[in-house]
Amino acid sequence: MTHSHSKGHTKGHGAPATQGHTLLPIARATISTALGRPLEAPEQALWLQESGACFVTLTQRGQLRGCIGTLEARRSLLADVKANALAAAFADPRFSPLVAAELEHTEIEVSLLSAMQAMQFESEAHALAQLQPGVDGVVFEFAHYRSTFLPQVWEQLPSVPEFMAHLKHKAGLPPGFWATGVRLQRYSVSKWKETDLRPATAKAPNQENL
Repeated sequence: MTHSHSKGHTKGHGAPATQGHTLLPIARATISTALGRPLEAPEQALWLQESGACFVTLTQRGQLRGCIGTLEARRSLLADVKANALAAAFADPRFSPLVAAELEHTEIEVSLLSAMQAMQFESEAHALAQLQPGVDGVVFEFAHYRSTFLPQVWEQLPSVPEFMAHLKHKAGLPPGFWATGVRLQRYSVSKWKETDLRPATAKAPNQENL
């Protein structure tokens, strides 16, 4: 997943049970409006003006279609979710820009990140032993190399060594790479996807997500 660099910390936001009902419509309305299909979304909640960092993920029939995010808070959550929704739809270098015909079968997920926690370790084995599969998002850094995986990636890579190997590969390094200068940070997310928030009777074109 592609990310943008930023500084700061993610603050607490509105009640977790209702955040998704606000953030997901904002993300969809932002993309839809950019495609010439204006939609309105709730943008008045005070917690949207607090600094926040999020990722917006797009999938189609369970397959990734775009994912862009911010690792640390540097602007209001409202501005961040809008910018990342647009970037996931139109600026993820792995995919062609989304077109209007795709919107109906595109599923949106928003992940709200916690503040980063620097990990302390004496070796790769020591670092791997601290990771919590399914819980930790991880940022890998070495010199100018940098990558991250959201906690959702554990669903595809449940093995801790495999998770780390792919994370290093994503940064542009060999899967077996390790050096003294490696830095690791971890974070957690609160995440919501549209299928989870639809009523059980709603007709959803896509019931699978990454």
